[in-house]
Amino acid sequence: MKMRQLIKYLNREYEKRTPKSRLMFQRASRVMVRGGSHSLRLWKPYPFFPASAHGAAVTDIDGRRYLDYWQGHYANILGHNPEAIRQEVEPYVAAGSLHTGFESSVQVKLAEKILGTLHQPGLKIRFTTSGTLASTYAVMLAMGYTGRQEVLKIGGGWHGASPYLLKGVKFHPGHGFNQVDSAGLPPEFARHVFITRFNDSDQLEKMFKKHGTKLAAFILEPFIGVGGFLFCSSEYLKLARKLADEYGVVLIFDEIISGFRFCPSGLQTLYGVKPDISLFGKLIGGGQAVAAVAGKTKIMDGCQTAGASGLQVNFEGGTFSAHEEYIRTGLAMIKYILGHENKIYSSIGRLAASLRQGIEQAFEAEGLKVVCTGAGHESVQQSSFFMVNFPKKDISYFTPEDVWDPARSDVFLREEALKLALLINGVHVVHGGGCLSTAHTDNDIKKTIEAYGQAARIFKKFLG
Repeated sequence: MKMRQLIKYLNREYEKRTPKSRLMFQRASRVMVRGGSHSLRLWKPYPFFPASAHGAAVTDIDGRRYLDYWQGHYANILGHNPEAIRQEVEPYVAAGSLHTGFESSVQVKLAEKILGTLHQPGLKIRFTTSGTLASTYAVMLAMGYTGRQEVLKIGGGWHGASPYLLKGVKFHPGHGFNQVDSAGLPPEFARHVFITRFNDSDQLEKMFKKHGTKLAAFILEPFIGVGGFLFCSSEYLKLARKLADEYGVVLIFDEIISGFRFCPSGLQTLYGVKPDISLFGKLIGGGQAVAAVAGKTKIMDGCQTAGASGLQVNFEGGTFSAHEEYIRTGLAMIKYILGHENKIYSSIGRLAASLRQGIEQAFEAEGLKVVCTGAGHESVQQSSFFMVNFPKKDISYFTPEDVWDPARSDVFLREEALKLALLINGVHVVHGGGCLSTAHTDNDIKKTIEAYGQAARIFKKFLG
């Protein structure tokens, strides 16, 4: 009853502030599935519709301004529409940049830049347009190379909507992360995917001992995103590398989120653990649709030579793969990051640490307990991520189970109530938090902490 009253209040306050967005959503719902094209953007009762976005903030069609920590699905490390990127790309766009369907020399420069940061000889790269496609092609390459059919992944790990990996994404009470998460998939897909627990070395060894000779790939995020903004331990990644070598399994690091977000390279560089295949996206497009699969030449050559099955891997990338405008934007972003790394990572790391601490203190002042995940550890000194969790018991947050099991954390409070409470106070987050950009300032952090404090007072008023 108390929670219903809280949500009713938050909905009413939100609707009062966003009447034009409400009407636009009604219009969208008449012609689009659920009123949009990406489920995570379609929060209840309806999303606001942006009119402009610049730097740290977004302004909606009702004229309301929000400090934004979603930042283009975590892709905008320099904030929305950064001048440093626009001035590099706009002359090309002005000259005409519609898709031509030809290879572009500029993609060679971006490929060289990315591979150069990995410090691993003998790699090749191929571009595509999304993380979903990148993870799908990576699994296909691993299967083609090994001649095996099974895949091991982390419970709570999200690798886009790849049909090979739509198992173990969502937490199901009573079943954990061990169920298929989508209709429309052949049963064979589920039987070929095994789930292991994040950072659980003992279970990982058992899984390899049981399934290792049948596994084509082990795919994981060194920094798990949707699973809770948690870092792999160094020991876990080193064990993964050791076991993959021992059993002839292709080790895939999904660095779609983490690539170039913690350092001017993949997170693998900070850990000192090299995968067989790396997936990149988000930052490497500079705000455009660019993703990439980078891997050992002997595996990547499966795109052009027959593998164990006698067939090539049909990794064709897509119509807009390596579209020159996209690649130019990505190249501008990577060049900027490489030229300003000392300023970027220390700045956003410092602000995020201040924000995590301030949020916890704001709730503590109201007698409420929250725990912010996203902080770095011994291998990762600077982290720009934060996620706010509401523990139901005295726990430390080490695994996606801690974050998504409703018996351990109040998931509804984080995902729905906190979202609205912050929106009515001018802050936009996803999963209770998000990431910093270089456009965020100390004053933005102060205002954001105040907004979380307002949310804490609302929660205390309705929930006690």
